[in-house]
Order: sequence, then structure tokens, then C-alpha cells
Amino acid sequence: MTGPLRIGVIGCAGIAVRRMLPAFAADPGIEIAAVASRDAAKAREVADRFGGRPVHGYDALLEQDDVQAVYVPLPAALHAEWTEAALRTGRHVLAEKPLSTDRHRTARLLRLAAARGLVLMENVMFVHHRRHEAVRRLVADGAIGEPRSFHAAFTIPPLPDGDIRYDPHLGGGALADVGIYPLRAALHFLGPALDVTGARLVRGAGRQVETSGAALLSTPGTVTAQITFGMEHAYRSSYELWGSEGGITVDRAFTPPADHVPVIGLHRDGKTEEITLAPHDQVAATVAAFAAAVRSGTLPDPRDTLRQAELLDEVRRSAAPGEPDGTQVTTAST
Repeated sequence: MTGPLRIGVIGCAGIAVRRMLPAFAADPGIEIAAVASRDAAKAREVADRFGGRPVHGYDALLEQDDVQAVYVPLPAALHAEWTEAALRTGRHVLAEKPLSTDRHRTARLLRLAAARGLVLMENVMFVHHRRHEAVRRLVADGAIGEPRSFHAAFTIPPLPDGDIRYDPHLGGGALADVGIYPLRAALHFLGPALDVTGARLVRGAGRQVETSGAALLSTPGTVTAQITFGMEHAYRSSYELWGSEGGITVDRAFTPPADHVPVIGLHRDGKTEEITLAPHDQVAATVAAFAAAVRSGTLPDPRDTLRQAELLDEVRRSAAPGEPDGTQVTTAST
């Protein structure tokens, strides 16, 4: 490829406007070619702000000859449809998480991308932050001895009543929206052999989707993982790894701002050492990783994305045994 990677954006969701479009615009190796919306005025407004042509309608964007890659920030229930459409027109795709709302559909999308030699990346940004690689090195170097347990939480304050994440028809619910972070963190540190041993999903009063939940997972060996998540809570974003000789704690773990100074807490022998790292922009790092994969022709390893989709399904089935759609079994009282 010569020249910048030309990206088309399908949808003007909040995450696109707040995070991804600014990152695309700031990367010298990327050019925003087009911005599509079902609202023509919205497409013009966003394109005027970040560059690219405004396009009315998602299909119309896929007809643009100069679009080499597509970013999909639509509601979760629409990710698979438009990811597949983009892949079938020969475009590389960066899609918001989850890649689809069904593990079988996720597997099909990953196979389709591989068969066509196209980059398909799910936009789980925190795994691109350098802090988590530093944690991995500490564990690998024996800083906490043999790993024994992992705890992670991601909770956010209540959303406006009309937010799409409260709409079951658009793939809403706390598990796929915020639960995916601690679940992916467990997978990131403990590996794909994790299995779900129990889970509970709670539907808040008056809601049609789960608004909080928890799950217990384990490896075949001696490590357990506990995750909690919710979207009507005080803000929390953290994880802990504890071993036979110490522990590691991380706060502001999943969505730190670019200028945040990361700190890793290392706890051993009754003492705590704070390891301070340089700020790192995980959004820019994710965008750069996607562009680099396209340029090099190196397809991302699909295994974590697929195992994550399987674990999401396992959590839902465990929380609602006998219910194939994962209907929640617990309702919070007022």
C-alpha cells in the first residue's frame, strides 16, 4: 500500500465522535475518506469536523471506490451485518466490541476475513495499553509467585433512559457492553483454558436488559477468576492478580485517558511498591495496530476474539440455565 490508509466510518456513534475519529484524524498514516449516517445532516456535521465526504446511508459508503477499510461503531446488534457487508466488498474492518452477539456468527466472520485475506479487528482497546504488558512481564518474572486468583470489575454510572444500551433489540445489556472488559482481562492474563463455573445477571427495576452481573471462572489448574460489571453503579475500573508470594493491583484499568499516568501496585512481604509508567494513549495505539496490520498483510490472531465470544455465551447460559436466549433470572427491587 502506498499513501495513507483510507477509512470509511459507518455510523456516527458517540464513541466514534469522542475517541476514534479524533484518533484517525491525528494518525499521519490514516485518512478519513468518508463518514456515513442514515441522517444526512449528521453525516455532514461529523465530516465537516473530522474530514472525509459525508455519505447518506451505510450501503452508499460501501460503494465508495476509495474506501480501503471500514470502522463500524453501530449498536451491537448491527455489528455483524455491516462487518460482513464490508468484508464481502473487500474492505478491512475495525469493529466495535462485541464483534457480534452470537459466538457462531463471530466465528463465521473471522473465517470470512481469513479466507479473503482481510484484517478484521475487534475494538477492545485496553489490550493495546503498555501497562498490561508490563503486568504480564511481572507475572512471568515471578514477581507474585504462582498465580492463584484474578479479580476484575468494570462498572459505570446510570445511562440516560433512552440510551441504546438499554434496548434489547439493539444488543443492549451490561454483559456485552461493560462485562466484556473484565472478562477479556481474565482471558488476557489467564489464557483461553478459562471456563465459566457460575454466573448471575441482574435486571434493574424497569429495565429490559441486564444492568449488572458477576461470574466465576477457573483454569484447569489452580487459578480462579471473579468478574463483576454493571451500568447503574459508582464508577470502578480495576483488576487484581494474586499469587503465592504477592499481588498486583491496577486501577483505571480499562478506559484511561491518554494523559493518565499509569501505576501498578506490587504487593509483597507486607509492603507495597508503586511502579509508575509513562502515559500511553490506548486509542491511538489501537488505531496504529489496525493500520499496521493492514499495511503488513498480517492478519490478527482470531483466537482471543473467538474465545471471548464463547465465554460471553457461557456466562449468559450459566446465569439462565435452560434459557437458550440467556433470559435474566434475577430482577433488582426498587
